[in-house]
This record gives sequence, C-alpha cells and structure tokens, in this order.
Amino acid sequence: MHRLITLIGCVVVLLLGFYLPSATATNLEMAPCHLKGFAEQVECGYLSVPENYAEPNGKTIAIHVVRLPAVATAADKDPLLFLAGGPGQAATEIVGGIARIFRDVRQTRDLLFIDQRGTGKSNPLDCEVTDLNTLWDALVLEDNELDISTEIAACAAKHKVNYQHYSTLNAVRDFDAVREALGYAQVNLYGGSYGTRSGLAYMREFPASIRVAVLDGVAPPQVKLGLFSQSANAAFQRMLADCAAQEACHNTFPNLAEQYSQLIERLGKQSELVTVPDPRSHRPTDVRITVNRINQMIFPALYSPRSRQLLPFVISEAAAGNYLPIAGLSGPVDRESAIYIGLHLSVICQEDVHRIVAADFEQESAGQYMGSTMMENFIAMCVEWPVMPSETPVWEPVSSDIPTLLLSGEQDPVTPPAWAELAAATLSNVTHAVAAAGGHTIASHTCANEIATQFIRNPSATVDTSCLAETKVLPFLLNINARGM
Repeated sequence: MHRLITLIGCVVVLLLGFYLPSATATNLEMAPCHLKGFAEQVECGYLSVPENYAEPNGKTIAIHVVRLPAVATAADKDPLLFLAGGPGQAATEIVGGIARIFRDVRQTRDLLFIDQRGTGKSNPLDCEVTDLNTLWDALVLEDNELDISTEIAACAAKHKVNYQHYSTLNAVRDFDAVREALGYAQVNLYGGSYGTRSGLAYMREFPASIRVAVLDGVAPPQVKLGLFSQSANAAFQRMLADCAAQEACHNTFPNLAEQYSQLIERLGKQSELVTVPDPRSHRPTDVRITVNRINQMIFPALYSPRSRQLLPFVISEAAAGNYLPIAGLSGPVDRESAIYIGLHLSVICQEDVHRIVAADFEQESAGQYMGSTMMENFIAMCVEWPVMPSETPVWEPVSSDIPTLLLSGEQDPVTPPAWAELAAATLSNVTHAVAAAGGHTIASHTCANEIATQFIRNPSATVDTSCLAETKVLPFLLNINARGM
C-alpha cells in the first residue's frame, strides 16, 4: 500500500535446518525472453525451491531468473550476480540500468539477475493497492489519520505465506541454488545498499561459491536498518554546508538553515492543506503538508547528487509557502522503482527492529533532521507484522578472506562510509574506496563502476581509486529556470 511506503520512507531468519541444493538444482531451464524497458532479447527461467529449507519436500516457490549472456563467445565462466537493494527491490525490474553500469563487465561475463523471494516474479509480496498510482493518495491524510494497525493487517492478510521464511538467509540459499542449477562453479557479486547485506550473508554461508565481491553502500548485518537519523542528519548538514561554500548558492540562499528551521517550526504548530498538480495525472490534488511529509520528501533527494542539487531551492520555496517545487521533487512512484512491502517488512522486522534498545531512541532523537520518526514508523509496523525475531544470530559480523571491494559516498544519507569500515574490520582481503562527492551506491554516478570492473577482472592487482577525486560537488539549482552557479 502506498501509505506504507510513505511511512517507511524511501529507504528506507530461521534455524539453519539443512540445505539440499541437489533437490532443486535440476529444474531450471532458461529460454529466450524480453523484459520491459530493455530492448534486446535475454534469457529467463524459474527455479523451484523450498519455501522452508528445513522441509525440502514441502511447499515450494518459484524463483525468477534473468541472464544477459556475455558479449564475447569465449566468455569467462563466472558471471556477475546483481543483488538488489531495499530490502524489497526486484533485481529483474532494473536490468537496463545495471546492464549500462556494467556494460564492460558483460563483454566477457554473463550478468545474472535473481528476484529475491518475495519480489518481482518470485512469489511477490506486493501490498500496494492497484488503484493508487502515486504516493499522493496517502499525502491527503493527516499523519494521525493513518491507522497503521489496519493497514499492516490488511497487507499481511493478502498473501497466504509464512512470512518467517522470507529472510536474508533463505534468499542467499535461493541464490546459490540458482548458481548450481546454471552450472556455475563460482559467481562474482555486486550488491548495492541492502544488497551488500545479502552479499555478506552469501559470503558467510557459501564462501566457496564466490570469486570476488563488490559491495556498494555497505549495510553490514551488525547495524540496525531503520536507524538512519544520524546519517541522514549528517548528509543534510553537509548539503547545507556545501551550499554555503558555493558563492552563488550562498548569495541566493544566505539563510537556508534558518529557512528550514522556520518551515519545520511553522508546520509543527499547524499543518497546511495545499493544492498541487498530481505529477502523473496533473489533476489538482489537495495535499496535507506536515513536518514528517516535508522531511520524507527531502530524504530521498539526498541519495543522489543530481536530486541533492535541487534541495536549497525547493526548501527556500517551501519556507515561503510555495510547495510546488518540493511536490515535484517527490514525483510519481513507478512500478520499476517500487519496494515489495511484504518482503521489506519480513526482513527488517525479524532481523533488525527487535534489536532496537533505549540507547537507540536517544541517539535517533538527537538528530536535528528527521529525528526518530523513521525508526518509530518501523517499530509501529513491525508490531503488527506476523514474524518473530530471528532465532539465528544473522546480525553477527561476517568474517571472510574473499577478495572484496567496498564502495562508499560521503554524501550518502543511509549507508555512511563508517558502516563500510565496520564491515571491513572482519574482512581480511578488502579495499575500501570512498567518493567524497558521491551519494548512495556510487557505481551509479561516479567512476566506481570502472573501478569495480578492473577489480573483477583482476582482484589481485592494486586498486586504483584516484578517478573518484574527479567527481565534484554539483552546483546547486538557483531558480525555477534551472540556473546554477
């Protein structure tokens, strides 16, 4: 449901049993197919796996697989496996973007995409209401009008599954079953955001199956997803500082921090009902503007340097009572960028939220931007979501000697470089590259994809990360005509 996406923000495991890959490794056949938004013909297939790996002869689910064959005839035998973020993003719904980023890798290696169980076409746990096309349908309501218990109960009741089995651990079991079924001795990993957590879990559970790992926007298992106040606040304050450091931005918005504070103070006293055009239909729509909604509109814009450069202008306009620019910044929610809420909650509620303690409340509340709102939303949703805390300590650090490249952006509001350093502490064969002007998952907007390509080709060579310094802080938008410095 789109209201649930609003509450989560834009982010935004069981006993091991025993694993029998041979029981599922013979039923995957790849056939020619076409994907929405991707011009060329590729290969698609489904692998049947146990919903509960402790019951290999019980209920099964179909895991959707897409392969882009290598360009070269004499290709390397170890593909690049893309691990999607979220949790809840469908890997096969963003094939085009990943194929562009790693087009050089594909010259000699297959690109492999697997919809994590609960996403895409792998028994999707989608709780959106089909007649709601954008987040705007939820924005009409006051925050206190959202009955989160009813929303979550309706979402959970939609699917006849045991949500406990939709975990990171079972996801990587599925991934390795696909690897074996396709006849690959090893795979190379690229994981972004939550995909770094599933990548680390894969490294822990099946180390012999992995040749190298590239983890971009690192979220190691020992951190608690949902606790983003400190990193979001740091990214927001950095944006303000970067504006102040650019002469044109500073001259245009000399009191930006004060404008934001005044906007939040004003909305804290009284929300405002405004009429704006729906970004998809362009029909006039009444929207209730609150502190939480303003912050939830700003937060995803901090992910990317391109959207970040719009923030001074939209904040200044909102402070003056013009909410059209910030409404446009939110934009429509396309299916390709959506999160499968059922999988999202199944993972976070059993792996993260139950570990939140009193000290976390204090730390989150201390953030000047957003504070503890997102954490409290996750807690409220997980109270209603039908899973128990994981019985397996999946949050323990991952120790590995697999060649690993960690990538971070200093502007990242959700997975700061410090999280990658936390992961690196128990990885004995690791390089950590940081882009000072990079946002979230830097392979998408810096030369980090080239660095990753060289690393995958030869992980024993010295990693040259010097090109990351060529990525500069973008000039901020100064007015509606898109004029920058």
